[in-house]
Amino acid sequence: MRSRNRLIFSVCLALLSGTCLSAPSLAQKGDVAALSAKINELGRAGKYTEAVALAQAQVESLEKRFGPAHRDVGAALNNLAQAYGDQGRDSEAEPLFKRSIAILEKTVGPDSPEVAAALNNLAALYQRQQRFADAEPLFKRALAVREKALGSGHPDLGQSLNNLATHYEKLGRHGDSEPLFKRALAIYEKAAGPEHPAVATLLNNLGQVGKVQGRYAEAEPLIRRSLVIREKVLGREHPDVARSLNNLADLYERQGRYAEALPLYQRAATIREEALGANHPDSGISLNNLASLLQTLGRTTDALPLTEKTLANGRAQLRVALPVLLAAQQQQLLPAGQALDDALNAVQRGTQSSAASAVNKLAVRLAAGTDRLAQLVRRDQDLADEAEKLDKAIVAAVSKDRARRDVAAEQRSRDRLAAISIERANLQKTFAGEFPDYAALSNPLPLKAAEMQALLSDNEAMVQFAVTEKASYVFAMTRERVEWRSIPLGADALSQKIAAFRRGLDIGKASDASGKSGLFDLALAHELYGTLLAPVDALIKDKPSLLVVASGALTALPFHLLVTEKPAAAIPDKFDGYRDAAWLLKRQAVSVLPSAASLKALRVFAARSEQSTKPMTGFGDPIFNPAVKPGDGNRPTRTAARSLATGAYTDFWQGAGVDRARLSDALAQLPDTADELNAIAKNLGVAAADIHLGEDASETTLKRTPLADYGIVYFATHGLVAGDVKGLAEPSLVLSIPKQPSEFDDGLLTASEVAQLKLNADWVVLSACNTIAGDKPGAEALSGLARSFFYAGARALLVSHWAVNSEAATRLSISTFDRLKGDPKIGRAEALRQAMLAYLNDASSPRNAYPAFWAPFALIGEGAAH
Repeated sequence: MRSRNRLIFSVCLALLSGTCLSAPSLAQKGDVAALSAKINELGRAGKYTEAVALAQAQVESLEKRFGPAHRDVGAALNNLAQAYGDQGRDSEAEPLFKRSIAILEKTVGPDSPEVAAALNNLAALYQRQQRFADAEPLFKRALAVREKALGSGHPDLGQSLNNLATHYEKLGRHGDSEPLFKRALAIYEKAAGPEHPAVATLLNNLGQVGKVQGRYAEAEPLIRRSLVIREKVLGREHPDVARSLNNLADLYERQGRYAEALPLYQRAATIREEALGANHPDSGISLNNLASLLQTLGRTTDALPLTEKTLANGRAQLRVALPVLLAAQQQQLLPAGQALDDALNAVQRGTQSSAASAVNKLAVRLAAGTDRLAQLVRRDQDLADEAEKLDKAIVAAVSKDRARRDVAAEQRSRDRLAAISIERANLQKTFAGEFPDYAALSNPLPLKAAEMQALLSDNEAMVQFAVTEKASYVFAMTRERVEWRSIPLGADALSQKIAAFRRGLDIGKASDASGKSGLFDLALAHELYGTLLAPVDALIKDKPSLLVVASGALTALPFHLLVTEKPAAAIPDKFDGYRDAAWLLKRQAVSVLPSAASLKALRVFAARSEQSTKPMTGFGDPIFNPAVKPGDGNRPTRTAARSLATGAYTDFWQGAGVDRARLSDALAQLPDTADELNAIAKNLGVAAADIHLGEDASETTLKRTPLADYGIVYFATHGLVAGDVKGLAEPSLVLSIPKQPSEFDDGLLTASEVAQLKLNADWVVLSACNTIAGDKPGAEALSGLARSFFYAGARALLVSHWAVNSEAATRLSISTFDRLKGDPKIGRAEALRQAMLAYLNDASSPRNAYPAFWAPFALIGEGAAH
């Protein structure tokens, strides 16, 4: 079975045609209804340019006649948005759909079929963009409204059933999707007849469900019937015909029937390019599918020009581009340097993470200095973040039923969004007029190999990974040379191996040596080394510093725990046996970069910032139960790990306040973090007033502290990761819980609050649990808290991969800073490496050799001295 990416982009599950609204209130006064029908008809015929022109004229005419908030203007805006969406112009379509929904909700009511249609269309746009969490509640609300208003046999209900089923199918939820598709098919066959285009869509989609589950004998006649209907009713050159051709070809390809698949892919590509244009997303899908099959057939010469076309228009898929380019290089169809740079271009465009984006924003801001430009840049970025949050809030609101809506609050959000739009437009004019160099910096192009090499020092090597469906790729470089190789493991296989790798890093299972069940598997660590790094080891092994740019599941892999030589045993008889393993950390200091471009951002731009005036501020040993004071006899002296007890996060809250007793029961106090912070402060000569412990380790104190004055900002506390804790909307650090929680201070420093801080920190230390993790299950790692701290102004982060043993965290942190103080030239990554090795080599306790204790931390960002 293909991966989800393949399902989304190549299989092309089809939404039923988006709904154009007809503005019935004006049908008798002018032919508005007929005009809307004409726009819809043009869209179904694939005449998208004509549809857009007619829809634009309709909006302009109605706004002039009735003003911007009339019911019929809302309907016309939906029509125009749908026409834009058909052309792949989603950025223009989205705000029009939202404006349409707002107008229609006011004029015809939130439970009207017209609103359901517009909700459905906006959800379809989100689905195309893989914004599934945004799409699902909109699809569900549209379905509920239509079923209530129209009845169980209405065709529009069939449309909503199909679209929700399509959503489920793209998430791999076949059991949820198939019955909805069948119900929708029955509605359409009865209401519209067996040869209606909607019937073809449902047949196609049911065929898809069978196909991705390997039920080819069931799937083929369904897709074939869909193709026959579309060719007969829509014409042989219609874009929907290309959809059926593409899907039938994919079915044949899965069965190895390449000779049958090839002409279908070719015909689909021709239809789409002629009907939609070469830059349309659907045209890109067909070009990628055709190139992929040609490469499978060994026809690199034919696949290469198709891949170059997708690279030029930004439609290249890594699963296609990388194998084609690598083969083209090996067969000397392209110069090696061009193939490499094209591949790096595709990787950088295809794997840009939010953490990498945050680093770039930091670089832009710092490069602007501390003058007026810096202030304007920060203002523009803050406005953009605020707009994103407001937009999500509005989408969440319109997904709710009427009884749960706060109309006044929604209107305030819309008003604020309008004001933000005006302010940002004025800022862009200021940038263009006064700071023309800003645009080039704020929208950087992907780096070429030579540019990356120039950023490396003589003692550094960098590896960058790209993970695709069937295979992955590693790019390795030093200042002198570059190599890239394929890795015979795709996304699913890597995910499984990394999950197995991490199962051996559970502190609880490592508390004694009574059994081997669940302990760290050295053989697997060596196998992953052989897969990921051994192909390029000759290039990188002699460099003392290794920079890693990971993607996909690899962001959850602690690379320093790879084992470079075959171990004597997969699981040693005693913990002491782990000490002798050939850990990668023994050979090299490891730093993790959110992206290759972030190296330039951190070394060229961020490095220019002014030095902070004070060495460090720290927050630790917070009070989770205000009734227990520091020094109280009831206060614990030591805890095992900085982790949260099981239980729903929402259980700790009562209305707007905190149930302190329940939260206190779940959160173990961390008195040893006071020792950790005080020891580090003493080493660095930090004033006592800059270390905030107990009740003073609060959000109130933090938000009132001039954090930009400090080179290090240190948190020693619990970290709560969204997704690990039910009901937690975003990752947070736990600070002291006040007696009267408020919006300003509720004891949890969330990622969104972190982003609003103003830092100028060489590094931020998150001596907590799981701070490297993503902010929801399946999310990219290095996001959440890490992303927010980069955005706020951190140039490096010390974060943890798993629940940290508290005593170990204290010891490792103190040791790292002590070594860095003794020799600042060694850099952060080497200081951390030495601290870990010292812990590993301490024979006073057998468990010191076990990696769950000595290796939880990773350095993200700039690890070198400067």
